[in-house]
Amino acid sequence: MKNIFDALKESHEKQRLLLDSLVETSGDSPIRREFYDNLKQELEQHSAAEERYFYAPLIESDQTIELSRHGIAEHHTIDKLLAQLDETDNGSPAWLAKMKTLRHKVLHHLEEEEQRFFPMAGKVMSDQQKQQLANDYLKEMTR
Repeated sequence: MKNIFDALKESHEKQRLLLDSLVETSGDSPIRREFYDNLKQELEQHSAAEERYFYAPLIESDQTIELSRHGIAEHHTIDKLLAQLDETDNGSPAWLAKMKTLRHKVLHHLEEEEQRFFPMAGKVMSDQQKQQLANDYLKEMTR
């Protein structure tokens, strides 16, 4: 059975693939629009579900409250970058520059979660809680 870390890592891998694919696209192409729409949906669903089923329980522990706040703040930064991308012509060089900034921020966030947050969270959550949070997270991601 999956735990919350397995579930989050699956989404992280999808995000990495979409980000890598997007920076390889050029101009206002159908594939760029499709990849971006998929990435935006994945990031929005992931951050909402992650805040609810990963960060919310962790914010209750003194050991993980600061990491949780930091992770949520990074989600807000990512949201702002997505809004900027939405307002920029996706065929322009400015769009690609903003996409590269988004890619850098998201990759930093994912690495930080996997390297710093997950080990700390693993210490404050029970195995049962990790599995239940994974189930809840995956249900929300499939809505």
